[in-house]
Amino acid sequence: MNNIWHSLSVFILKNRQAFLAIVAILALFMGVMATKFQVASELPKILPKTDARFQLYESFKKRFGEDGAVMVLGIETDKMFQLNFFQQWQDLSQKIKAINGIKQVVYAGNVPRIIKNDSAKRFDTEPLIKRRAISQAEVDSVKSRFYKLPFYKGFIVNEAGNVHLMMITFDQKAINDKSRVLAVKQIKELANTFEKQQNINVHLSGMPFIRTEMTAQITNELGIFVSLALLVTMMILYVFFRSFKIMFFALIVVLIGIVSSLGIIVLFGYKITIISGMIPSLIVVIGVPNTIFILNKYHEEYALHGDKMLALQITIEKIGQTLFLANLTTSIGFGVFAFTGSSFLAEFGVVAAINVMLTYVVSLIFIPLVFSYLAPPDAKETARLESGRIAKILVKIEHIVNFKRSVIYSVILMIVALSIWGITQIKSIGYIVDDLAKDNPILTDLKFVEQNFKGIMPFEVAIDTYEAGRVMGSPELFTKIKRMEKEFAKYPEFTKPVSIVTAAKFLYQAHRGGDPKYFVLPGIDELSKLREYNSSTKGKEDSFKGFIDSTKRYTRVSFQIADCGTVRTNQIINELQPKVDSIFNYNAETNEFYKKGDRRGYDAEITGNSVIYAWQNDYLQSNLVESTFQAIVLICLIMALLFRSWKMVIISTLPSLIPLLITAGLMGFFDIHLKYSTILIFSIAFGISSDGTIYFLTRYKDELLNKKRTVKDAISETILNTGVSMFYTAIILFTGFFIFTASTFRGTQSLGILVSITLLMAMICNLVLLPAFLMTLNKKESEGLLK
Repeated sequence: MNNIWHSLSVFILKNRQAFLAIVAILALFMGVMATKFQVASELPKILPKTDARFQLYESFKKRFGEDGAVMVLGIETDKMFQLNFFQQWQDLSQKIKAINGIKQVVYAGNVPRIIKNDSAKRFDTEPLIKRRAISQAEVDSVKSRFYKLPFYKGFIVNEAGNVHLMMITFDQKAINDKSRVLAVKQIKELANTFEKQQNINVHLSGMPFIRTEMTAQITNELGIFVSLALLVTMMILYVFFRSFKIMFFALIVVLIGIVSSLGIIVLFGYKITIISGMIPSLIVVIGVPNTIFILNKYHEEYALHGDKMLALQITIEKIGQTLFLANLTTSIGFGVFAFTGSSFLAEFGVVAAINVMLTYVVSLIFIPLVFSYLAPPDAKETARLESGRIAKILVKIEHIVNFKRSVIYSVILMIVALSIWGITQIKSIGYIVDDLAKDNPILTDLKFVEQNFKGIMPFEVAIDTYEAGRVMGSPELFTKIKRMEKEFAKYPEFTKPVSIVTAAKFLYQAHRGGDPKYFVLPGIDELSKLREYNSSTKGKEDSFKGFIDSTKRYTRVSFQIADCGTVRTNQIINELQPKVDSIFNYNAETNEFYKKGDRRGYDAEITGNSVIYAWQNDYLQSNLVESTFQAIVLICLIMALLFRSWKMVIISTLPSLIPLLITAGLMGFFDIHLKYSTILIFSIAFGISSDGTIYFLTRYKDELLNKKRTVKDAISETILNTGVSMFYTAIILFTGFFIFTASTFRGTQSLGILVSITLLMAMICNLVLLPAFLMTLNKKESEGLLK
């Protein structure tokens, strides 16, 4: 292996111009590709395509369209039915309706009402008012007719009558398209103008708005995090090397890493998501340590013999191998996400893993070759090798390792015990918008809507009658849907349902002259009369459009639910699905449950945006736990191949595992929930933590076996020499990840804090616990394990 690296180092230095040209071409090509990146506007598909729940939801969307297509504007006012205010609200709705991509706008003044047309024996649908109101009397008439339509109370206006919604339905083509972004922007501008004119707060919410705003924040944070990461790392590099020259060339390496990460996203046909948007910043943070170790080794070798080219050759040969293993473990920490079965995480894992290794290759080629053309390092640049402050810290660590090992073990055991207790306190829960800070307008506006209308997250029941035309030809189905809606009404999280039963109630109210008391589901005979009228209606599908597919085999019952968290949502699903099954597939007379596909029953399945999110969250958690274990196993295998000793594998793994336990314990103590954004921490942090272990052990192995030092001297030399690079690397990693605390997403903030803490703990374990383990072994045993 050493001969291979020796030959590679000689080959790279002999072909300097060719390799620099390759790096330049790569950077240029990736730079061009990076200009074409796009931010994902559609919801992430986390469940695998083979999952039955995913397939059900996709089938549902094909029949009925995207269920999260409604944006709402909410206002609290007692002036809604005053002429001037009503006119302005009308004007706002018309301006919004004129925006490209908007299908329909509904508010208190234009809600549809159904009128019985006896002469034509049909029902006609028309809005409460067809034109701009011109008098208070006209508005009063609208108000009177509006409050005679019971369905809209709790749907367009709250129960108290002082909070109104304007419901904006997006066209199905626009909902997952760039036009949605422009439409939301225009709606926001119109809403802001209305706010200023009326001196009233307008609350914006709904899935199209939430998705658009979160996408915009991801895009904004991409630039902020990259800038902060570059600023922090460059400052640390200057403090470390006291050289603008070194800082400049290190900057080039990380810039190549940034454009390569964006370029690979484009080349693979991916779009930037909330987690892949972190990759460029991660590459900055993870890539800079490569430069530090390469330059440290170069300066160290040059100080020994004063031969620049020989120093660079030895650097590529020695540190190249160590950095390869270190970057490989980091790459594995990311790469395991490719095996979760989720395209959302797989894209992140693949791009990050490839870029970690690509940045390593660029560092190993670019830095030595550039410095081969520059003057040898001067005393100012190598001064930190004798750094007084760091040297004093490392000397103290060396003393503790030599003489306080029992204290080290006692403290570690106590911390591990506390961490295990903290782990038992961890809660697993996620919310659709819980990554947002509590004072974020997206979240505060959502809570405003939930407080007044219960919720806006789509929750659906998809019903298959097994036979074309059966939806409208089966009065029994209406009765069953009504029974099911009563079960849902027992849960305070749900809004009123919208279904064919709702439409039938509307028709019956119109049939009985519009009296609100007749907004009920009629009996079988009355239903038959309604069908006679409805079947002769011009545009007859309109009464039930959106709730029956074209074959009249499938129908839906639409609810909206509060963002009550995945635990509560799953509890509701688990309680309601058996009740739904018993309503649609149970024969009380024969005490028989119909099997799926039995035409005597119906297939009624809970689905919808909020339901899929709850399932996705659970799926991610279980798969991310598996991924973390996969990363640990794979990195352990690398350690086994490197040292060929299971005892050494244990010794080398514990300093990286213990920080993970500490981090998990802190999550429990500080009530940081277990969800996809926090589980990401563990495999990433373990991969990076293992780098320090590899740096330490490869240097210790060299000191013990090649330089024939005693165990004590070998450990002292390793702490004092490798410790400097590890110390500065830890600072860069800590501050680099800590910048994610500036995010507006709480999950990203948690990731920044927890990974920073984990890596700091990992450095301490690698500089204190790992050498303590090695000191406990005698020289003969150490040599046997390392050979």
